[in-house]
Formats: sequence, C-alpha cells, structure tokens
Amino acid sequence: MNSRQKGKRGELDAAAFLSEQGFPARRGQQFAGSPDTPDVLCPLLKHVHFEIKRTQRTDLYGWIKQAVTDAGEKMPVVLHRKNNAEWLAIIRAPDLLALLRDTNSLRVERKQEQREANQTRPSTSEGTEP
Repeated sequence: MNSRQKGKRGELDAAAFLSEQGFPARRGQQFAGSPDTPDVLCPLLKHVHFEIKRTQRTDLYGWIKQAVTDAGEKMPVVLHRKNNAEWLAIIRAPDLLALLRDTNSLRVERKQEQREANQTRPSTSEGTEP
C-alpha cells in the first residue's frame, strides 16, 4: 500500500472515530481537494483544524508545526494512532488551557443558571391543604 492510500485510510479511520464519539466527521480532501483543507472536517468543531497521522513513526513537533501552518485562525490538533493503539490528540499547551478555561467557564455559568432557576421557582409544600 502506498503512502497516499495509507493516509486516506488513516483519515477515514479518524473520521469514523470522531463520528463514533458524537462528532460527525468526513475526510476533507475528498470534497474540497485543496492542499490546505484539513485531513478531516467536523462541522460541530469548525474552529479545529485536524491533522491526521496514522503511522508507527513519531514526529510530534513536525506534525504540530504542519498543523499550525495549515490551520490559519483555527485551533491545530493532530490526531495520531499507531497500530493496535488508541487515538491520541496532540495539542499545544496554551490551546489546551484555553479549552479548559472555556469548559470551566461553561460549568460555572450552568451552575449559576441552575441556582437562579431554583431560587425563582415557587416552592410547594407537601401536606398543606389549598
């Protein structure tokens, strides 16, 4: 199998993985076809540029550099999987921290909304007659 076929297989595998996790995805090149198209397109994660690496060889810094170059304004993420191994996400530390901050902010907002909703609900007492 040549490297182009292996790349296609890895991209299909990654798209299937994302879809199984609740993020429907498809190969990027098959539809757009331009060199700067991400390997995988995921409409629910439009702000993420996915670079897919399905190889035994590891070049983390080279891969993330390629993803950063191709990502433009999007967040570069490399999805990597070796044979008989799970998928790993390679992301720059500042991007990870930004995601964690956003996630934490959403949790805090939801808790605040729940507290406010609970305070505005009329309380009902059981056992009282109308």
